[in-house]
Amino acid sequence: MQENKTIELKDTINYSIWCDFIERNFLENDFDNLITNKTIYGATSNPAIFEQAFITSEAYKQQISMLQANEPKTIYEELAITDIKTAAQKLKPLYDQNSNDGFVSIEVDPALCDDAQATIEEGIRLHNQIGYENIMIKIPATKAGYEAMEYLTSVGISVNATLIFSPQQANLTAQALNNGIKKSAKDTKGVVSVFVSRFDRLLDTQLLSKNLEPSKVGIINATKCYYEVESINNPNIRTLFASTGVKSNTLPQSYYIDELIFPNSINTAPLNTIVAWLQNGSKQQSNILTLDECNQYFQQLQKANISLEYIYGKLLKDGLSAFKVSFQNLLKKVKYE
Repeated sequence: MQENKTIELKDTINYSIWCDFIERNFLENDFDNLITNKTIYGATSNPAIFEQAFITSEAYKQQISMLQANEPKTIYEELAITDIKTAAQKLKPLYDQNSNDGFVSIEVDPALCDDAQATIEEGIRLHNQIGYENIMIKIPATKAGYEAMEYLTSVGISVNATLIFSPQQANLTAQALNNGIKKSAKDTKGVVSVFVSRFDRLLDTQLLSKNLEPSKVGIINATKCYYEVESINNPNIRTLFASTGVKSNTLPQSYYIDELIFPNSINTAPLNTIVAWLQNGSKQQSNILTLDECNQYFQQLQKANISLEYIYGKLLKDGLSAFKVSFQNLLKKVKYE
């Protein structure tokens, strides 16, 4: 019944669950079941996920040892590309059935976030090395990132735009993807990855001190970002709700899925969040606040002296920094001293 509901959501409102996790043993075992059961329709990765996988899983030790003659970044890419190729191959039947889904994402080096040309070159190189159509190159939503997104989609490379916190970022990202996709001769896709739970982790204590309801900012901000993406009206661009694992014991584990089941969208969630959603979560379209209701809530925050512009800047800066640190830690640990 639960799997049937995920299929129903996919068929009726073009809604999909993707898995925000990559690890070799998982790819060879449970990943197949999640695809076969039509529970997930794609997968995402990031430097933090790969750092955790490479350092803690025994599955990589032999390959890491064999690659020691190479530079650290080459070792990382060989490990990551092996996993991404495996995921892409397993997801390809979903992509062939419906090219909105069946993707797996790999991120460019986070240190390139302010260098458009280097991002473009690395995105093309990674795409060519992996060699599957159902790959999304993941690019942070920075000024240089918008330029890279537009170029890569224009030459037929699908893009996952990441680290989006503000409606303005969502709008600029959707415009860049739209401009590129319109130039593309291929069936190129783009997703706008709007981060959700980090707002509540940062603001809930402050909201409670002002007698405001906690754990609402992430959902309402994501809803406003969703409207920005939908306003572009390009069926090849979808909002992807990311950072949807629950960080508070006061919320149901599937909270950030239950509240964001919107038409033409995706939720990429950690494994335990997907399991909780399957067991106890909502399997129907969420109630979507109107744009006016979102703006009224933002005005309420402003009256309470909560500056979302400051929050947007802080979360983007912290997100970029965290990915850079994870990437550098990863590079240090895959090369033996």
